[in-house]
Amino acid sequence: MKTNWQCLSFDSLTNKQLYLILQARSAVFVVEQNCPYLDADGVDFECHHLCAWTEDGKLAAYLRIVPPGLKYPEASLGRVISSDFARGTGIGKQLLTRGVEQCLALYPAHPIRIGAQQYLEKFYQGFGFVTVSDMYLEDDIPHVEMLRA
Repeated sequence: MKTNWQCLSFDSLTNKQLYLILQARSAVFVVEQNCPYLDADGVDFECHHLCAWTEDGKLAAYLRIVPPGLKYPEASLGRVISSDFARGTGIGKQLLTRGVEQCLALYPAHPIRIGAQQYLEKFYQGFGFVTVSDMYLEDDIPHVEMLRA
């Protein structure tokens, strides 16, 4: 799948891009995972947003890069999604590879922490993340905290 990658600050996003990001996050986290929660948590303003856009303008994959000190002492990757039409294409691996690279470029002196759904633990381990917590429930979904030093 041919994609155009962008890593943008919140203020650099167009209205349409922001709408498509929020729509995709709602589709995955609220609808697919059946977790009614407030996705617009006030954190996005300070983040960078890594997006993979298809040639026809659809959002194939997305994550946000959270600066150190906002959610955790470390930098963080969050709201990691691949759209349903892009799954199985390797877009998730590309997303994580680029996400880690961008995070290290933005915050080179900081490790990266994630709150991962537990079933994806081995996936994240493939990118150098190590589990650093016991399982906990977030929105009734098992999670673990992971750190990439």
